[in-house]
Amino acid sequence: MNMPPTGRRSHPQRQRGIALLLALWLTILLTVIASGFAFSMRSEALAARNMVSLSQVRAAANGAIERTAYELTRPRLPDSWNTDGVAHTWREGDLTLLASATDESAKIDLNAANEVLLRSLFTSVGGADPDVAAHIVDAILDWRDADDLKRPNGAEEADYRAAGLTYKPANAPFETVTELARVMFVTPDIYARVADTLTVQSRQPGVNTATASRTVLLALPNATPEVIDAFLQQRAAALAEKRPVPPLPLAQGFAAGATGIWRIRAQATGPDGVTFAREAVVRPSGDVRRPFIALAWLDDISPAPVVAAADASGNATEPKNSNGRP
Repeated sequence: MNMPPTGRRSHPQRQRGIALLLALWLTILLTVIASGFAFSMRSEALAARNMVSLSQVRAAANGAIERTAYELTRPRLPDSWNTDGVAHTWREGDLTLLASATDESAKIDLNAANEVLLRSLFTSVGGADPDVAAHIVDAILDWRDADDLKRPNGAEEADYRAAGLTYKPANAPFETVTELARVMFVTPDIYARVADTLTVQSRQPGVNTATASRTVLLALPNATPEVIDAFLQQRAAALAEKRPVPPLPLAQGFAAGATGIWRIRAQATGPDGVTFAREAVVRPSGDVRRPFIALAWLDDISPAPVVAAADASGNATEPKNSNGRP
């Protein structure tokens, strides 16, 4: 009996082996594609859920700004909300909201502050030596005045051109605090140190010591940490007991009253921990159809710093909610 050649008998076996290998590779490829698709869909679902959560807390923070503005316009009562930086917390469904307000006079107005206050700000808070501070202050005054006359240490258009800058002084009041970063001699480090102490909204030559932060108070001429810290303890005790805030003696000549322009910071946190913070500068309009006007409307994703209510000894306690309870 004649047998078929060996090569002919193994050819179909090799074909079946190659087909099996291709089937295995195809299975693996489809598995990888399916896994990638499933991961992509899961990521998109999580992103969509996060966007929904973020939209909810953003809307809630916006509402907290409006509620705070409303509370500040109500008749003054012992439990009324005030522009003292004290935090108020409350719940709306499963959202937790926190808001505080200060009068904008708690900051140094970049357009209204005089040379002495500005120089003290840039040396004590900005960390500049007196010579650099003198150049910065003169450059600020050159920036905000209407003429092209250069002060002894200042800078006008020719100086900016000589420094290779493509812009020149505005010769007009600052429109935003960020504009300060464009002024000659103001380094990024100096700007970062002083930016939070400044405003362009109060139009006051001094600061309101009843609500000003420690950093702003340290910018006052002749201020020392010991004096300011002692004053802050007295202020906290007065606020806790709802007494008038005592005056700060060294602020004479640099003190200002409330302006009726409020900086409100509101923070909303959802049940899943998603948080959104909003900061706004507003003033009441007197129009019931539009109760307040927003002068600034800023996103601030970082948690809003607030002042806790204090006991009579000046020690911080838990922030109060809208009913005055912890």
